[in-house]
Amino acid sequence: MNSKKETQKATSIDEKKWKQEVLKELMSMAGVGRSIASKLIDSGYVSLKLIAVTAPRVLANEVGIGEKTAEKLVSAARMAIGLEFSTALDFLKHRQIIKHITTGSKALDDLLGGGIETSGITEFYGEYRTGKTQICHTVAVTVQLPEERGGLEGKALYVDTEGTFRPERIVPIAKRFGLDPEDVLQNIIVTRAFSSDHQIAIIRKAKKEIPLRNIKLVIVDSLTNHFRAEYVGIDTLAVRQQKINVHLHDLHRIAYAFNTAVVVTNQVLVNPATFFGNPIHAIGGNIVAHNITTRVSLRKSKGNKRVAKMEDSPYLPESEIVFEISDSGIIDLSIEE
Repeated sequence: MNSKKETQKATSIDEKKWKQEVLKELMSMAGVGRSIASKLIDSGYVSLKLIAVTAPRVLANEVGIGEKTAEKLVSAARMAIGLEFSTALDFLKHRQIIKHITTGSKALDDLLGGGIETSGITEFYGEYRTGKTQICHTVAVTVQLPEERGGLEGKALYVDTEGTFRPERIVPIAKRFGLDPEDVLQNIIVTRAFSSDHQIAIIRKAKKEIPLRNIKLVIVDSLTNHFRAEYVGIDTLAVRQQKINVHLHDLHRIAYAFNTAVVVTNQVLVNPATFFGNPIHAIGGNIVAHNITTRVSLRKSKGNKRVAKMEDSPYLPESEIVFEISDSGIIDLSIEE
């Protein structure tokens, strides 16, 4: 198998040519000259779609323009892409652009309706050693595969908040899929976030990098680690939740504007006062729950087996599957099982 050929499309595009194309697109809006268009690009607003789904106040603050100017830009962008009323049939046709990334396990792919979905946020939560980071390592490789093999021929942005990313794990996973490990590692952009503010800033900076570097998957492992450590006590809860809310909205805009898949992992807590039902709950409460597109819980089973349960999805039923963690990533159970 020619691994070089399969990963060659996951390369960066020509930046100068790309910027000229973006400038042309932005300047197609009424009242937008080269100066404002350049400001938008420098701030990461590199598509009409991204501008259209951004609140004017947020756009004004990040770009450094007046709020009235931002309101006109957002309105013009919405009109340009037709972001108004549409029929359900039109919406169904729009959904045809949604792609899926294989997890390496057919059972887990089926649970997810075909794999990790683009244009949305998929969350995996569970206790330690339930496979969250292993799933992230695996999909950081599979996103580079051709579409006919369950990939998107793109790169992955891996935001590591816990210091758990290991390039050594990537090597056997890449070999499993017949890819050159060095090519695969080159196509995973890794950044370590050391605080919640740093984490938020990385995602905002990524707006420009995603189309420029052909990034098709954004991973945040884990979503709540820094927020949980920095905002301690009931008196800081409101501020913590609001910042997580803003962060998730940034991720949603990226997913929608670039048809990119977003995967986040989440930590859990155990409520000792729970007498009935599952005492384990994901961190972030309703703010996280309401902003996640697809939510999957993970728990340990015997040996390397893990159980994944579909907790919440706009269209998928609640169900469970079992997969296995191996040296080569996430796999289905062996035939003898």
